[in-house]
Amino acid sequence: MAARGKKPNNQNARPPKPVANPDFERYCRQTFSPASTFAKPEVLKGYRVLSCTQYILGPSCATYLGELGAEVIKMELPRRGEPMRHSTPGNEGFLYPLSRWVPQSGTGLGFFGANFNEYFISMDFHRSEARELMYRLAAKADVMVENYRPGTFDRWGIGYRQLREINPRLIYVWLGGFGGWGPGRVRASYDILGQAQGGAFSITGQPEEFGGSPSKHTIWLADYWGGMMGALHALSALYWRDNVSGEGTFIEYSQVHGVSRQLEYALPLYGRQGVIRERWGNWDTELCVHGIIKCGKSSYPNSDNPQEQEEGYVLISAYEDEDFARLAKAIGQEKWVRLYKSHDARVSPESQREIYPALEAWAKDKTKEQVAQILDRAGIITQPVWNAKEVAGHPHWRERGSIRWLDDPTYGDVLSQGPAYKMSDTPPRVKWALKPIGADNELIYGKLCGLSAEELKRLEAEEII
Repeated sequence: MAARGKKPNNQNARPPKPVANPDFERYCRQTFSPASTFAKPEVLKGYRVLSCTQYILGPSCATYLGELGAEVIKMELPRRGEPMRHSTPGNEGFLYPLSRWVPQSGTGLGFFGANFNEYFISMDFHRSEARELMYRLAAKADVMVENYRPGTFDRWGIGYRQLREINPRLIYVWLGGFGGWGPGRVRASYDILGQAQGGAFSITGQPEEFGGSPSKHTIWLADYWGGMMGALHALSALYWRDNVSGEGTFIEYSQVHGVSRQLEYALPLYGRQGVIRERWGNWDTELCVHGIIKCGKSSYPNSDNPQEQEEGYVLISAYEDEDFARLAKAIGQEKWVRLYKSHDARVSPESQREIYPALEAWAKDKTKEQVAQILDRAGIITQPVWNAKEVAGHPHWRERGSIRWLDDPTYGDVLSQGPAYKMSDTPPRVKWALKPIGADNELIYGKLCGLSAEELKRLEAEEII
């Protein structure tokens, strides 16, 4: 690696020769082939992460590092584990056992997706013997992730201030609602609270004039996005430790501040003009046409599933003048070219209230696929709104390995989403989905803490681990 702040001495290096008639798709297909993933090295192999996390925000941070090859050790309370195991949908006792101590109860699928590639051990953080085990584990770790209320681990004697005395190189990532200081710091936070206080819900949903209200995201966007930010910060701190300082870092991530970070122009708009951005439903405040319309027919009229009997929706994007003119012609509204001569004319609220209802009236006798087919032929960007079944069955995701059947060593075949990005030489990967609570107690405590079988048996019986 070149010295920091200096350019490498490569004046004599020759530029690569141009490739004649490169087939870029074939190159990408070969370079990122899912079939070769496990034959390649892992970029974070050799790093160890302690995940003292629950729900989604903290666990997703740790699992992103695990997908890149770090050894992630998930630490949960004995017997029952963390609360997310008991979240919806219903626990599946036979397919997803909770632990060997509670065989009749399962782990709900809500736990799925934020705990890939992790080793699972149990520990009661409150107990003095458990605290000693935490010190031993932290001494051999590179990163620790936790998302309990701010100051909780510090009060228990296992926070950053205590652990850095044992391991000065430890990267300590705390993720939570409001941060460790400030007026809101004592409040607990969940994804829905973060989005509510961070400002996201106020601009999500149908406008009041159409009978709408703020809308909750069905998936936990603030948690998964926040987890990714935590992983990014951990990687930055690892680089700084390994290449500059040699010392660890205390990282604090606020979920609420993370939501506010995503508010685009809402805050500067208010600061400059005193205008509060409001909800605009499935339309767009900056572009028109650039929104989702309702079609009049179901794509599955003969299905017994009521979810498939409802009418479909489709995205239409035609905000450039040329695209808008093609859209107008495709739906028999050539007069629109004269009525809405410029984008400024189209994007006004008054114009959108005319354009989108007319588009839905045109789509009233069509399915979302029929609408997309017509607009595709006209050269318009369009996409039917897909459900989980349609996403899971599409060949694009399957070919790229983004959705695949995972042969999990504990649970068998599991339909799983994979990492959303590719790396040519050190690709991320999913090795297993999840495990029961304490599944790796013998492995981890034996390897890292030197506990004997008798000691493990006693600690488990006393519910210390």
